[in-house]
Amino acid sequence: MDLLEKDNRFNLANLITFGNIACGVVAIYFIVKGDFLTAIILAWIAGGLDIADGKVARKLNLSTDFGVQLDSFADFLSFVVMPSFLLFYALQKEMTSGIHELMLGAVFVAYIISGLRRLVEFNLKADAGGVAKFFEGVPTPLGAILLWILYLLYSYGLVENVYIIALLVVVIAWSLNSKLKIPHP
Repeated sequence: MDLLEKDNRFNLANLITFGNIACGVVAIYFIVKGDFLTAIILAWIAGGLDIADGKVARKLNLSTDFGVQLDSFADFLSFVVMPSFLLFYALQKEMTSGIHELMLGAVFVAYIISGLRRLVEFNLKADAGGVAKFFEGVPTPLGAILLWILYLLYSYGLVENVYIIALLVVVIAWSLNSKLKIPHP
């Protein structure tokens, strides 16, 4: 098995993407266990792997349609689902009734659907190996960072109202599919 063969589904770039996916899955496990610090560390590792897979794919000419799709699946797990779980589980301890928890859950389901929609739209416009000058709308890794910032604001008591956090999650969800122009790094 040649790690530098473009048509190999397990080429070096794709293996890095699979590492991103593994970090996202394991991070969700730690979130459910209440170990948010470990989950956040794994999320940052996933972010580093997300940057690395694209750079490796372009540098070694390993970019394929399969890799583009795989990268979006990894982004969905590590930068949409996982940070949503993190913030939901952190806020959940403040929920005093089932209706409040249900409302908060609906906000995060809406965020997850917005993130998925963004990734599907991105894939429909993407060329294997191509890099646009600007993203249209907030990219999911940046959305994840914004959710982590909300987690920090809440955890350190800077924003204690769960409903303000939920409103900000709705704004971030909207921004994922907005017409905002975000420079590509």
